[in-house]
Parts: sequence; C-alpha cells; structure tokens
Amino acid sequence: MSVTALQEPVATPRMAATLLPIMAVVFVAFLVIGVAMPVLPLHVHDGLGAGTFVVGLVAGSQFAASLISRPWAGHFADRRGPKRGVVVGLVAAAASGLLYLLSLCFIGLPLASVAILLLGRGLLGGAESFIITAAVSWGLALADAGSTGKVIARVGSAMFAAFAIGAPAGAALYAAYGFAAIAILTVAAPLLTLLLVAPLPIVAPVQHARASFTQVIGAVWVPGLGSALGSVGFGAVTTFAALLFANRGWTSGWLAYTAYAAAFILARIGFSHLADTIGGAKVAMVCALIEAVGQALIWLAVGPGMALAGAALTGFGFSLVYPGFGVEAVRRVPAQSRGMAMGAYTAFLDLAQGIASPALGLIATGARLNALFLASAVTVLGAALVAWWLMAHKFTHEGNQQ
Repeated sequence: MSVTALQEPVATPRMAATLLPIMAVVFVAFLVIGVAMPVLPLHVHDGLGAGTFVVGLVAGSQFAASLISRPWAGHFADRRGPKRGVVVGLVAAAASGLLYLLSLCFIGLPLASVAILLLGRGLLGGAESFIITAAVSWGLALADAGSTGKVIARVGSAMFAAFAIGAPAGAALYAAYGFAAIAILTVAAPLLTLLLVAPLPIVAPVQHARASFTQVIGAVWVPGLGSALGSVGFGAVTTFAALLFANRGWTSGWLAYTAYAAAFILARIGFSHLADTIGGAKVAMVCALIEAVGQALIWLAVGPGMALAGAALTGFGFSLVYPGFGVEAVRRVPAQSRGMAMGAYTAFLDLAQGIASPALGLIATGARLNALFLASAVTVLGAALVAWWLMAHKFTHEGNQQ
C-alpha cells in the first residue's frame, strides 16, 4: 500500500479523481444515517408511542455523541492518519446497527427500547464523527492548498447524496419490512465499505508540533458558532419534516429529505468553488439568508408543494454555509492541525444539533408543529450575522500553510 505525505498535495486537475474514492466511502457509510432519517421519528413516535420531545432526544443523541467524540476523532486523524480514523468509524457504525436490532427485542417495553436506541444513536454519532472528520482531513491532505472549500463541499456532497438516496430507500424498507430492515442495513453497509477503504493510500501525518485543542477552539470558535446556528435548519428538516407531513395528512413525507438533499447537492456541484474564490464568510452570509427563507416557507406552508420548496431552499442555503464557515476555520490553523480544526469546527454543529432537536421538539409540544420552523428560521438568521462579523474582521493566520 502506498503512503502519501500530508504536506505533498496533488495538482488541481487531479483533485476530482483523487477525492472520488474518499467520496465513495463517505457515500456508502452515510447511507446508514440516510435510511434512518425519515423512519426513526415514526418508529419512536408511532411504534413506541413516545412524544415529540423523546423523538428529538433520540435524534439529538447522535449529535451529542458526535460532539463528545469529535475532538478525539480530529486528534486521532492527525496523529494516526485519516485512513485509520475512517476504519474505526465504520466498525463503530456497524456496532450501532446491532444495538438497533437489540432494541427490537424490547418492543413491548418502550422505555427499555428507547434507552437502547439512545445507545445505538450515540455510538452512531461517534462513528459519524470519525468517518467524516477523517475523510475531510484525508481530502485536505491530498488536494492543493487553494481548494479547502471544494474539498469540504465535495466530501459533504457525498454525505448528502447518501441522505437523498437513503431517505426514500429507508421509507420503502420500513414500509415493507419494518425497523428490523433498517437495523440490518446499518450493520451491513459499514462492513462492506471497509472493502472500499482497504486499497486506498495511507496518508502519513506531518511530524511537527501541533496546536493544543484549546488553541484550536480559540481559533475556530467564531466560524464554528456560525455553522452551528446555520445547522438548525438542517436539523429541523431531518428530524421533524416527516412528522409535519403526517400531521397535515400529506403523503410521502420522505420527499422533504430528498428535496433538501437534491438542492444541497446541486448547489455544491455548481457553486463549491465560491468559498475559495470570493471568501467563505461572504458565501456563508448569503446562503444563511436563503436557508432562513426556506425555513419560513415550511412554517407558512399550506400544502406539500410549499413545504417541499422550503425544504429545497433550506438545503440549497445550508449547502454552502458549512464549507463557507469551514474555509474561515481552516485558514486559522497550521496544516498539521487541520484534522483537529475540522473536529473542533464540526463539534459546534454537533452541539447545535444536540440542543436544537430536543428544543424544537419542546416547541412543537407546546404549539402547532409548524411553529418550530419559525424558531429555526430566526436562529439561522444568526448565522448570517456571524458571517457579516467575520467579513468586517479580517483574519490571517501567519503560520497557516495553505
């Protein structure tokens, strides 16, 4: 197996071909999250009889676990290499599927079943953390120095392509075979993905002094905050869109996930270069405004078409919020700490999702279900304000080796 040094990036024309295997790994790995997105809320709410707060808690537990494990994942990728980080994540993802299966053995004891689901979601959160953090670090090591935004966007596109395909596939599996089919796929897909990882080149970590996690947090917390606020619209759609459709008597709630993910991917295909060329903060500000409009449309929706348009605008907007703020985060740290920087930066998103999903569930409990999308729209506007602040306060890290 070949070994590639972290400080020797490939030329720009070769970047797409270089990233393709990593994107394929991310795609297959994240199918296990995509298939569960539209059915897990229904399984917990309808199958186990739990309320919307518990639905938000089960969904948010994945992000809470990602938050806890993200710094470890970034440190592991920097120290041991991103390929090993991906492998650890895939094994943990398969184990989460086993916990899904175990929860079905306690279907007659809803509290016990929910508790086991929480453990499975938590383990999946840790797995997701290792896979995506290591994959982005892997891509940054192999690409040229001026393509940070493209790498983040393209690897993320593979993740959301998995969501787009996984949502209808998960809905079909759930309708035909129940939650057991979702659990089995969650076990099998990560194990099969290991076959894709095995032949890929190992990237040797740079043997230089690295910034401490505290230093990295200090460098990336502002763009991290912006990404966190912008991610609330993503959480609102993925956790509660299916319930909104069911509540209104609209069919095919999974279409909201597909509309979101399709618009997300199209935006990244067409505009992933913008963060590198005109500035991450500027792109993040415009896209956060678009995302907020999308959330407002879902709040005001009087029919499924209007809700789907809102989901699509949300996906289009959030598509470049994350890489836009990501460019601002990565440029604040030296190259040898990129893995930790991406881990710390993404931890802010995890924190937002861990808090936002249950909080939005509480709003839905005490008000009409669509009210949570208004709360989300207002929160996303905060991301635009953070981006505006970053534009007004230019920052250059003298030690940055981009």
